[in-house]
Amino acid sequence: MGKHVRILGWLHITLGVIDLLIGMAAFGFLSGIGVLSGDLHAFGTLSLIGSFAGAMMLVLALPNLVCGLGLLRNWGGWVIVLAVILGIFNLSHFPVGTAIALYTFWIAWKLYDAQADHA
Repeated sequence: MGKHVRILGWLHITLGVIDLLIGMAAFGFLSGIGVLSGDLHAFGTLSLIGSFAGAMMLVLALPNLVCGLGLLRNWGGWVIVLAVILGIFNLSHFPVGTAIALYTFWIAWKLYDAQADHA
C-alpha cells in the first residue's frame, strides 16, 4: 500500500504543478493581449485580470502540493483526509482529475480497511 500512497503523492504534486503552469500561462496570455492591443487601459485591465487568475490558480495549487508532499513524507493521517477532500474537488477536472480522485478514494478505502482489520 505504501507504493500506492507514494504514487498518489506524486500525482497530487503533478496536479499542483499543472495548476501553477495554467495560472502562469493565463497571466502571460492576458498580459500579452494587453500589450498587443496598444491601449494602456486594456493593458492595465488585462494584466490585473491575468494577475487575479494567476493568484487563484496558485491558491488552488497549494493544497495539492502540500498533500503530495505530505503523502510522500508520511506526515500523518490528516494527509489522507486532505487527499479525499481534494479528490472531491478534483472530480470536476475531467478526465485526469477524475481518475486521480477515484484512485484517491480507492487508496483511502484500502487504508481504512487495513486500519479496521488491525483494530
